[in-house]
Amino acid sequence: MKQFISKFIGSQSEGAKRILGIFVLLMVVYIVTAIINPNFVGAYNQENLIRRTSLFGILGIGVALVIITGGIDLSLGSVVCLVGVGVPWLITDQGWAPWIVLIMAIVLPMLIGLSHGLLITKLRLQPFIVTLCGLLIYRGVTRGFTGDQTAGFGNELKGLRWIATGEIPLFPGFGIPFPAIILIVIAVAVGIFLNRTIYGRYLLALGNNEEAAKFSGINTDRMITLAYVICSGLAGLAGLLFVLDLNLAQPVDFGNFYELYAIAAAVLGGCSLRGGSGTILGVIIGTALLRVLRNMMNMAFLGFQRAEFAVIGAVILGGVIVDELAKRAVAKKRAAQKQK
Repeated sequence: MKQFISKFIGSQSEGAKRILGIFVLLMVVYIVTAIINPNFVGAYNQENLIRRTSLFGILGIGVALVIITGGIDLSLGSVVCLVGVGVPWLITDQGWAPWIVLIMAIVLPMLIGLSHGLLITKLRLQPFIVTLCGLLIYRGVTRGFTGDQTAGFGNELKGLRWIATGEIPLFPGFGIPFPAIILIVIAVAVGIFLNRTIYGRYLLALGNNEEAAKFSGINTDRMITLAYVICSGLAGLAGLLFVLDLNLAQPVDFGNFYELYAIAAAVLGGCSLRGGSGTILGVIIGTALLRVLRNMMNMAFLGFQRAEFAVIGAVILGGVIVDELAKRAVAKKRAAQKQK
């Protein structure tokens, strides 16, 4: 298992050990939940769990690339809202052609990511400030042009909605939700980009030391901007899939705190908030663990349903603490080796 992880993610042994540890934790939580409530392993619940993991996993992969560069993106939830509410509003309320709206649903978020990247690299603004402002702006704009009214497809576009609601039959009574196929395709593509191409190595290098990366000839501004473009583009895709799945979206709360889920999944999966490290497989496992924990609270510990955000906060804090302790341990080891 460890050898497979190392080969797939192209990581060092410590990264592979951490991912293996998270995977074991996922299995433990999964088994405990199944024992407490046998309905957890029912076909309907498992399909829904896989679907939700897939949708949030797409967000997690996007933000992982930004975190690897040493940045952060707090606007993901609002981009999900902008696309998730804007698409049905334009199609059903304004009568726009679906194919035009779908193109806009991908291109507009990428332009948003481009603007984030340019503001960060050219004006040297802090990623936290840029994306925090984006969080407020995009949701405010969405609430403005919709008049804060709920948007949905109704009985229209059933064929298009299959992309999010459909499944590929695996055996009687159970199928693989189609969003899981989309996640796998994205994960493989981004994993190859990150670990098997020179540009992925550039991202990791600038995350470790941006100044050194510049002196080595890497166009760090271009790579940082690319990370934000991919991140926002995947957020737009996730927003489209979310609304196709739910069929309804309210501007006031659609996508709320989704950026926290994504960041927590990335941190839990091995992405260092300092930048320079992270794996796509780890992000997916981290996302799955968060969704299983949420499912556990809903099905096994009903009194703790409202503690979901406490769990997310604890995950992020724990990830930062582990990252800091790991950094100190590496520094101490290097110092000891120099003394020898």
